[in-house]
Amino acid sequence: MIAITPGEPAGIGPDLLVRLVQEPLTDMLVAIADPRLLMQRAERLGLPLHLHVLEPHAAPSPPGPGHLHVWPVTLRQAVIPGQLEPANAEYVIETLSRACDACRLDRFAALVTGPVHKGVINDAGIPFTGHTEFLAERCGAEPVMMLVAPGLRVALVTTHLPLREVSDAITPEQLRRVIRILHRDLVERFGISDPRILICGLNPHAGEGGHLGREEIEIITPVLEQLRALGWRLTGPVPADTAFVPERLAASDVVLAMYHDQGLPVLKHLGFGQAVNVTLGLPIIRTSVDHGTALDLAGTDRADLGSLRAAVALAERMAQIRGMDGA
Repeated sequence: MIAITPGEPAGIGPDLLVRLVQEPLTDMLVAIADPRLLMQRAERLGLPLHLHVLEPHAAPSPPGPGHLHVWPVTLRQAVIPGQLEPANAEYVIETLSRACDACRLDRFAALVTGPVHKGVINDAGIPFTGHTEFLAERCGAEPVMMLVAPGLRVALVTTHLPLREVSDAITPEQLRRVIRILHRDLVERFGISDPRILICGLNPHAGEGGHLGREEIEIITPVLEQLRALGWRLTGPVPADTAFVPERLAASDVVLAMYHDQGLPVLKHLGFGQAVNVTLGLPIIRTSVDHGTALDLAGTDRADLGSLRAAVALAERMAQIRGMDGA
């Protein structure tokens, strides 16, 4: 079973889930959500939906198209599509907490998350910087963010930081930690026995020999040399503006970018609508869509279903690889 949290109830997450379960699915999805919300959105979309409450310790069989198992969590306020309600921020956090804890207990094989609205959660007085950080704190783990699109994987050394703070955050310890987690999870969760990791420099032209910054000389290169001594296949640091040329990508399994907007614009240009956000470094498998809540599309059938479909498929594959490894 795979747990799925639809995310912000006023956004497109519930719509996408209702539409997804109209298709034949190979594994069973269990929505951690308010059943009334899902039924209301199905009625609005004119789609059939039959909900089955997940009973404790039950082992239900996968339902057919139009059917969905649900673990009920109650909304705090009624939902109008497209209109944020801070009172429901607690509901969003509760769905994530329940899903995460159940995955840690192996109740579910993986977690797929729909888009949340960080602003309304913070407006409700709940500090929240993103799924990645929330799940890492709840699991007591150190996360690494990676996005996966057809033909490209991009991982990040730093995630949601203002640009002026990025350089200080790239320490030898942080870089070493990220590469170790990335290498391990590519082996254990993606089945890549000898990962080829392409590492971007931080500065233009990878520092131009120290004339445009010394992070490559003083931090990045020494760490890469240490890890290459383990036999790992690490290329870099390379200038970010040439890291994504076809020849280099063909010789790499993943690109490691130093900061959020160094790598993700390229990936989203290539595969937006088909990309998946993966949190590495957790004791659970977690994938997510690559888009936001799209409030203006909520309650319609105009939102692209591709990323959620891809997130579920990738979670299934990762769970299968983990199962084959006996983890």
